[in-house]
Amino acid sequence: DVSFAYDKKDEAEEALTGVDLRIPAGQTVAFVGETGAGKSTLVKLVARFYDPTSGRVTADGTDLRRLDMTAYRHRLGVVPQEAYLFAGTVRDAIAYGLPDATDARVEAAARAVGAHDMIATLEDGYLHEVAERGRNLSAGQRQLIALARAELVDPDILLLDEATAALDLASEALVNQATDRLTGRRTTLVVAHRLTTAARADRVVVMDRGRVAEDGTHEELLALDGRYARLWRTFMGQDIGEGIGEDEPAGV
Repeated sequence: DVSFAYDKKDEAEEALTGVDLRIPAGQTVAFVGETGAGKSTLVKLVARFYDPTSGRVTADGTDLRRLDMTAYRHRLGVVPQEAYLFAGTVRDAIAYGLPDATDARVEAAARAVGAHDMIATLEDGYLHEVAERGRNLSAGQRQLIALARAELVDPDILLLDEATAALDLASEALVNQATDRLTGRRTTLVVAHRLTTAARADRVVVMDRGRVAEDGTHEELLALDGRYARLWRTFMGQDIGEGIGEDEPAGV
């Protein structure tokens, strides 16, 4: 029963209203919906960047507000849409969350997500100098490094904000493979801007104006023929505009 407003004095502007979700350990859940539907806000509450205005967010039944925040954050892996890399070497970038990691552990993390071959093509490999914000690397290279960074800390919960949204198709394929390796044995929440990401998840939650509109597998929601099915048909280039009213833009 989670509700949340960025401005607690204005309940009319709630970003989330009466959200009830239970996510079993090890499940990958994709959140889809229009811009402003509450997808990213929900993930921010799980990361405890904010606390709910009402209701509670729990991990294994314990309210996050009762947990030590630093200890809890060490159990999380977060990969944003635009990975931020500090100036330093590729090795430093991967080891950011675990600075004492050995070279062998850093390489093992890169190999685990399929980033090692890419790193091997860089001048100086793991000692390749990364410019501030990773400006001298492609978007796909930055995302692979960010995924290796998440793998190294071995988190229990992964929070992904569509790591492929800004990539070309070749880079997207590599990052999708890396993401699949990373999420395989962890509880994963994905903000899915591309519906191909949602289709690969164990479960899809459709958000609409801060509420859960639909919840099920990709196949179940297509059979339901509701909001998700309309989004999917639009995404696949079929029935453009079908079922879209004046207050429902044809965004994908």
